[in-house]
Amino acid sequence: MAGGSFLLLLAIGVPIAFALLLLALVIIALGGNFVLLQSYPQQLFGGLENYGLLALPLFILLGEFMNSGGIGRRLMALALALLGPVKGGLAYVNLMANMLMASILGSTVAQITIMSRLAVPEMEKAGYPRDVSVAITAAGGMLAPIIPPSMMFIIFGVIAQIPIGDLFIAGIVPGLFLFAAFIGVIAWLGRRHGFPRTEPMPFRARLRSAVDALPAALIPAVIIGTILGGIATPTEAAAIASLMAAAIGLGIYRELKLSDIWPAFTRSAASSALVLFLIAAAQVFSWVITFENVPAQVAAALQAMTSSPIVFLLLLNLLLIFLGMVTDPIPAIILIVPVFLPVATQVYGIDVFQFGVIVCLNLTAGLLTPPVGTGLFTAALMGEVRAERLARLILPFFLAVLLVIVALILFPVLSLGLVEAMG
Repeated sequence: MAGGSFLLLLAIGVPIAFALLLLALVIIALGGNFVLLQSYPQQLFGGLENYGLLALPLFILLGEFMNSGGIGRRLMALALALLGPVKGGLAYVNLMANMLMASILGSTVAQITIMSRLAVPEMEKAGYPRDVSVAITAAGGMLAPIIPPSMMFIIFGVIAQIPIGDLFIAGIVPGLFLFAAFIGVIAWLGRRHGFPRTEPMPFRARLRSAVDALPAALIPAVIIGTILGGIATPTEAAAIASLMAAAIGLGIYRELKLSDIWPAFTRSAASSALVLFLIAAAQVFSWVITFENVPAQVAAALQAMTSSPIVFLLLLNLLLIFLGMVTDPIPAIILIVPVFLPVATQVYGIDVFQFGVIVCLNLTAGLLTPPVGTGLFTAALMGEVRAERLARLILPFFLAVLLVIVALILFPVLSLGLVEAMG
């Protein structure tokens, strides 16, 4: 009944945040626990009383400053200077620049939008097929929610009530592993499509590009370095990085104007408000289903099916793949985590950081899968390529993501080793 009500609300176009709030009321009514209505407004506002959530608007603001300040273009040039003359060089440069951008933006759609403007025209000019160039750019966007900082990690950490900084650390090795897997896919595509060789760059030009990009490269270094070193929390690192991006854009590159500052704040506020309201609704939903003992019921049903943590994670990933095809990652996290996290940690003994990395990576792939696929349609629109054609070209990258997910399931040390090493 409750599930049917939720699907009906979504079918008639009710925004998912309001659908979650109404679903919580339906569950209260079905359970007859009307006393919960007294705490309903308090739970709604209380869902935002979390220090970690301050990082969300700050990272969004960082992306705005970076986009307007010419930082993305310098990171692309830095990647080109570092790589050198190799077959399919611009494809690797695209992926390397995506990794550098992922360590700043943490948003797949924002990253795809920026990189489509920067990388696709250059690749097409160098002789790469346009549709393949767009596919590589879109696939590189899947690095954003797994390499810290990550909007999805922030939201997962808030809902799961775990340290977001530790979750960022847990994503570093899987992110590098995914980057290596994508390198392999690009090498295969290069042989299949005959990618051109990158022209050699004179040493002085290489050095000039590196020096010019140094201020831009300091931003991801400061974010990751301060978090890993215990100098700053993710929220503080986001604030420092935002100030750095503004200062670099205004004072060094001079592409960010004073007149751009206020519009950047307003766009960040609008984007943050949408996500934060969704998180508040999720906290109410989580509170209600916990009170109604839904996680325990799900745990009992799953235990009747399997006692193996590996089988549980494989079954969960099948569900996540389906959810990723029909909804965006943030609503999916909000629906999945309150129900399945207690089952994973308390019944199957799965570490919360391993669970978080696997869930976020799986749902990221959903951004590039039809029929919803926000990232897929963003890339198709920005690159002027048919979405169905792009979906076929992205398939090898999607398979690489699945292989990485299986590796994370079988070898927990990939997501837990660095966290444990750093205490």
